[in-house]
Amino acid sequence: MIKKTIIASLVAGAFAPALAFAQAAAPAPTPEHTLTGNVGVYSQYIFRGLTQTNGDAALQGGFDYSHSSGFYAGTWMSNISWLSDSPTATGYASGSLEMDFYGGYKGTISGDLGFDVGLLQYYYPGTKNTAAVPFPAGIAKADTLELYGALTWKWLSAKYSYSLNKETFGVKDSNGSSYLDLSANFPVTDALNLVAHYGIQKYEGSGGACGVGVSNDTCASYKDWKLGATYTLPQSFTIGGYWTGTEMTAAQKSFYTNGASSKMVGKDTFTVFVAKTF
Repeated sequence: MIKKTIIASLVAGAFAPALAFAQAAAPAPTPEHTLTGNVGVYSQYIFRGLTQTNGDAALQGGFDYSHSSGFYAGTWMSNISWLSDSPTATGYASGSLEMDFYGGYKGTISGDLGFDVGLLQYYYPGTKNTAAVPFPAGIAKADTLELYGALTWKWLSAKYSYSLNKETFGVKDSNGSSYLDLSANFPVTDALNLVAHYGIQKYEGSGGACGVGVSNDTCASYKDWKLGATYTLPQSFTIGGYWTGTEMTAAQKSFYTNGASSKMVGKDTFTVFVAKTF
């Protein structure tokens, strides 16, 4: 009996370190509050297929807060030039910054099927040129508030954004305009992801961008696409590149041509970047 007790004690002692290690390696509970940041340098800023910096480099970054319940909020900024590049068309004498403010709620419907709903405010501080000729957009403001909803499944997502403004990104009388974003972010390895996107920008209303009695859809609506890849590096760095372009009619290409430089801001182009999260 004494011998059995000694053997049992030795066996328990041999396994005690392993049991302690297993307990120490158990995953930590999800924190109730999470705050993250991000910063990146891009060869240009592309938004919905359109260059916002006329092909020049962009510095971007922001902060995100999330709660374990699914609620989140954040802000993001980037330099831009599209407002001041064509002051006669946009009505802005200056405007070199985009500031985004957003908040919403995301969760799981079932299994890998998830959802995301929220509001996003695009804010463009700048100086209006009151002497500018109100053509082609007849702009009052570029600031835009969108309500969005998305469905996600593994590496696929479909997001619909609906404008709550009368002036959507400077297109007058365009409340109810929308953007459909179909995207895929396919993980090839733990570090390498392939990216694909197709978007449909639809402008509602009339008489604001294309002329009296002409629908905004005629000159302002378009489709865009993106193909690219990202690669995760140590220390939370990511590098990547993507090819983007748009599908437009002749009237739409004319509308999205920079009057000062004669550059079409929706042309096919390649962008590279390096970014870090912290």
